Amino acid sequence: MSNLVFLFADTQLLGWTACPPPEDTVASNCFLSPPLYYDNLCKYLAEQYPAQFIRWLLTTEAADIRVLKTELGNEPIRADALTFLQTSNQLLHLEFQTRPDADMPLRMLDYWVRLYRQYRCSIEQVVIFLKPTTSELVFVEEFRVEQTWHGYRVIRLWEQDPAPLLADPALLPFAVLAQTNSPEALLEQVAAQVAMIEAPAERKSISTCTQVLAGLRFEKELIRTVFREELMQESVIYQDILQKGLQQGMQKGELKIILSLLARQLGSLPPDLQAQIQQLSLARLEALGEALLDFSTLEDLSSWLRAQS
Repeated sequence: MSNLVFLFADTQLLGWTACPPPEDTVASNCFLSPPLYYDNLCKYLAEQYPAQFIRWLLTTEAADIRVLKTELGNEPIRADALTFLQTSNQLLHLEFQTRPDADMPLRMLDYWVRLYRQYRCSIEQVVIFLKPTTSELVFVEEFRVEQTWHGYRVIRLWEQDPAPLLADPALLPFAVLAQTNSPEALLEQVAAQVAMIEAPAERKSISTCTQVLAGLRFEKELIRTVFREELMQESVIYQDILQKGLQQGMQKGELKIILSLLARQLGSLPPDLQAQIQQLSLARLEALGEALLDFSTLEDLSSWLRAQS
């Protein structure tokens, strides 16, 4: 049987703002908001180390893995990482969150329906909250309205035993956020584990990821001291995360302009058309920006959108 493992970290609802100045963040000279920054980093880890996430969350070994295309449905939800595993006909769907989200239960149901419609197999969904909070929203593990019920797993990293995370280099960045009575000692232990990674490129990338996630819990100066002031900007993964964040910011800016031009050209847009436009890639938004000059009715816009699906 085929086993599908879906590693997913949604960025759709995150904002786009200027990054805090260098003195307020471990990684200076960036242009993406902290939530987006952490989200892209988790996406990178899920894409680069799918077997480790499968071992951690499904307690099974991955034999044959490949990264899949990350769009679901005619109006796609854009996944950060989608991984295919040959074993026992199961999907693993991950969501990384830095903050509570009241819409999370409905979103998880929406994702489940789309995934099941496409793959028709068992689906294990896990929401991983990274940053401690007293919000009751991080304890919600189900969607329930009238006769409809849908459940999923929730992991609050600050409650997790760090041992399994310390045992795998790919999961070390998450270990700094795990449960501990001595956070600084845990940070030093993680740094020591990172220093033991033999491959220089992997060691540098894991170090960068660890320092970034550590920023959710520790002061910048402590992180730099423990990690010997490593220059993160030289890391390939730092540049990759930054580039993806920049692209998402460009897409958000392009979307705002397109919606404004369409409203001026055609009047108020129905919510369903707005929703379709919001799902377009940056390239298709640019194409719409050229095409809209020839639109005279909402039907012209609808026809153009149908042609893109």
